[in-house]
Amino acid sequence: MSTEINEKMAAERQKFIDSQPTDEEMVEKIIKHLQEIYDPELPVNIYDLGLIYNIDVWTDEVSMMKKAKITMTLTSATCSFSQVIIDLVKSIAARQEGLEDIDVEIVFDPPWGQDSMTDDAKLAMGLL
Repeated sequence: MSTEINEKMAAERQKFIDSQPTDEEMVEKIIKHLQEIYDPELPVNIYDLGLIYNIDVWTDEVSMMKKAKITMTLTSATCSFSQVIIDLVKSIAARQEGLEDIDVEIVFDPPWGQDSMTDDAKLAMGLL
């Protein structure tokens, strides 16, 4: 009897895993959310500003949910809205189904510069 229950639980677990987005799909979903977060001092979202350096996504072995680590920077080390921006990035997990948690690491090496911006961002800021 317990073998049948274990097999059923394993099948349900696999069905849940198969229904989850891949790591690559979750990265794309996170990027879409990042493109909705704007630097309060600039008319451009933080992704197109080039503030996002890396997005790592993996599946937690216990919860079988996705977790992410975002390595990013700010336009300056003295950015007065830094905590607001970080909190908005972390809050993506609450809005994205299948994403359990986001860890945000702020780095200043390499420093942010206008060359990090997408052409759309440069255009929006009158730099093109």
